[in-house]
Amino acid sequence: MKLTDINTPADLKQLQPGELQAVADELRSYIVNTLSTHPGHLASSLGTVELTVALHYVFNTPDDKLIWDVGHQAYAHKILTGRREAFSTVRTYGGISGFPKMSESPYDAFGTGHSSTSISAALGMAVASRMQGNTSRKHIAVIGDGSLTGGEAFEALNNVGLSKANILVILNDNGISIDKAVGGLNNYLMRITSSPRYNRLKEQVWQRLDSGEGLRQRSKGVFQRMTKVAKTIALGSTNLFEALGIRYFGPVDGHDIVHLTEILSRLKDMNGPVLLHVVTRKGRGLKQAEQNPIVYHAPGLFDAETGERTLITHHSSLTHPLKYQEVFGRTIIELAEKNPAIVGITPAMATGCSLNLMMEQMPDRVFDVGISEQHAVTFAAGLAAQGMVPFCNIYSSFAQRAYDQIIHDVALQQLPVVLCLDRAGLVGDDGPTHHGVFDLAALRPIPNLTICAPMDDHELRNMMYTAQLPNHGPVVIRYPRGSSVYSDWQSPMQELTIGEGRCVREGSDVAFLSLGHPGNDTVAAAEELQKQGLSAAVYDMRFLKPLDTRLLDEVASKGFRRIITIEDGTKLGGFGEAVESYFTEHHPEQAAHITVLAIPDEFVTHGSVPQLKADCHIDKDSLIRSALL
Repeated sequence: MKLTDINTPADLKQLQPGELQAVADELRSYIVNTLSTHPGHLASSLGTVELTVALHYVFNTPDDKLIWDVGHQAYAHKILTGRREAFSTVRTYGGISGFPKMSESPYDAFGTGHSSTSISAALGMAVASRMQGNTSRKHIAVIGDGSLTGGEAFEALNNVGLSKANILVILNDNGISIDKAVGGLNNYLMRITSSPRYNRLKEQVWQRLDSGEGLRQRSKGVFQRMTKVAKTIALGSTNLFEALGIRYFGPVDGHDIVHLTEILSRLKDMNGPVLLHVVTRKGRGLKQAEQNPIVYHAPGLFDAETGERTLITHHSSLTHPLKYQEVFGRTIIELAEKNPAIVGITPAMATGCSLNLMMEQMPDRVFDVGISEQHAVTFAAGLAAQGMVPFCNIYSSFAQRAYDQIIHDVALQQLPVVLCLDRAGLVGDDGPTHHGVFDLAALRPIPNLTICAPMDDHELRNMMYTAQLPNHGPVVIRYPRGSSVYSDWQSPMQELTIGEGRCVREGSDVAFLSLGHPGNDTVAAAEELQKQGLSAAVYDMRFLKPLDTRLLDEVASKGFRRIITIEDGTKLGGFGEAVESYFTEHHPEQAAHITVLAIPDEFVTHGSVPQLKADCHIDKDSLIRSALL
């Protein structure tokens, strides 16, 4: 059977287990060939091809509920569940999502995009099925060892053991999330997978059982006792998962598809919570992806035959602007060389936020805490309480998971944590799970916070320099994904006055008030309007909190016929609303002339950033249209 003959998982069930590897091989080639010209998350999905085929072969999806944690590894799942022909549209505007999405397919049992949620969701579904009298439905959560470091995953495992619900957790252990996995849990899993004694005993247990018919009821008790004894003898202590009340099996080879189907068939009818530890290789089947899974997590364009990446542009500090993340990564090194109190913190995104640069030069001053945003923020607070200056770098959308810690552990105690929110605003192809559009509105009401956004790389450096100086409380610096503005990014750093904006361009007819990188579109719009005979002023406000009310008073005094605010955050509760509120209270005669351009009250789809900005009416053309009204 060819891959083109498989339209639903039911088609797989016509095959014998020995025929499944051919399907897996074709599926892996299809992923490589498609993503070479239509970029997406490559290495993660290559590592789970055999596991995906085996799961859909053994279980009765979509009635059985299969939940993929994060979803980076779910491309094979999408292809096998009716989306093969649409796969080339993945992560493109109007195409299929890069992550599982309930509205996209009945096979996507739960929408995922952030890590560590699968076990909680699967447990909720299992309990619901039990309460509804459905005792035959199976509930499977596939979670990586990186995602398992997230606090929610541990909370869920603790609850799973108490619930006695029928849930199968597949621990996909490849030793890496996006960057290399870290922490005690990773060491514990390595100890299990590398124990020769345990693995010999485990194989003896499997061989004693009838693999052809699965586990008979009479043999279940014997099997469970034998495996528990083997684990205790070999590992010298109680298995972590067993201690939580979850039966543990493994580790098993995640690329031996026949063995996987046998084991899954045995575990399928077990009652109560079960965890199967599967060992896979990220990037399996593509040499470059196996050797460098960090780069090939999402490599962009590459040659399907050789695996070599296609570099469209070469970023050089001499000829091209750096990405904002690179400016951050290089600037923090400069600051740390002069200020020994500075440390860097990242929740498993060292390469993504460019803290890997500091990690290479100052390994003792950078802390990768794993996928644990809540811990990252409170850990930073603890460091700050003892006189350190922590720069805690978290993607904006992921920082939502640490909202309570930002309030309770940082702002309430006025601790000088520098919270750097990378990927703020519209991020593009990753879509609604990753757009960083809620941070301004979420953080604005919190007392004691200073919230700022640079219009360019020079301002980012100045904000970082200012934030690490003495006598500042907690500071939030948010900046977007992608390129900054200047090729000469390494400007001399200077202290900014907290809460002070600036006039970038004088004008008399219309005033643009911007926050952050969108200010560059306002300058471009003002220049275009000048050609049409309209004089537009541009104000870079820099700070959402405290708001520069002196500058707002100046704007009000000039009698502009229209005042337009622009931001890449939500309209509700954001920068524009803050400006409107101030004008309503202090300059009511001018409040009616304000137009707020911001992200609308909806979840924005995936697509290119220029396309999404146009859809949200926060691009240069929208600014021009608003000014001409």
